[in-house]
Amino acid sequence: MAGFELAFALHQGTFSVVIDVAVEARAIALVGPSGSGKTSVLEAIAGLRTPARGRIVVAGHLLFDAAVPANVPARARHIGYVPQDLLLFPHMTVRQNVTYGAHRKGAADPAAIIALLELGTLMERRVSSLSGGERQRVALARALHSGPDVLLLDEPLAAVDLARRRRIVDALLRIRDELGVPLPYVTHSPEEAVAIADYAVALDEGRVVASGPPRDLLVNHDGLAAFTKGTKSSP
Repeated sequence: MAGFELAFALHQGTFSVVIDVAVEARAIALVGPSGSGKTSVLEAIAGLRTPARGRIVVAGHLLFDAAVPANVPARARHIGYVPQDLLLFPHMTVRQNVTYGAHRKGAADPAAIIALLELGTLMERRVSSLSGGERQRVALARALHSGPDVLLLDEPLAAVDLARRRRIVDALLRIRDELGVPLPYVTHSPEEAVAIADYAVALDEGRVVASGPPRDLLVNHDGLAAFTKGTKSSP
């Protein structure tokens, strides 16, 4: 079981995110309306944004502590990140995308990742010819190939049709359980949160409004509102 200590304040112009969560979990879901600060939390974990104060520890790895001070550079955090836009190279093959930039010593066995994500028959195809679900699996494979200590996922199923979502969920569960990689996971889907996460944190306007096991949030008025509240523009 991985440990998450996310206790920090992050300021972005007039918008701020304040979170204080400490929990043992294999996967933690960040839920809430668009613009509530979910992606900002991921970016703070990744080292792409620096909190004004606080502390970030994931799976025993101290990533940030304003009091020490300590701030591990993004490139040294050994984090895999699958953003919403995937950032794949459409002119390259699946094989080239998966292995691109993976130079870390001790990187994961590419054959095992390819088998895990069922990409064997796609390796020589160009990314531009793939479906949304296939591209998501390629993005996951590339993030895993570097052997990350943590895998950040920003709405990984948003662009995937319903028929293919089950396969991606199954792949994420195998990453969580077989590879033991902690998953901080942004989603708008209650079903995904329940299927993948052990713990959920609901954010609204940069503040935690509810937290606990995903199923508990679904029967709690404030928690349910985090899944169903209308969207607004991101900061």
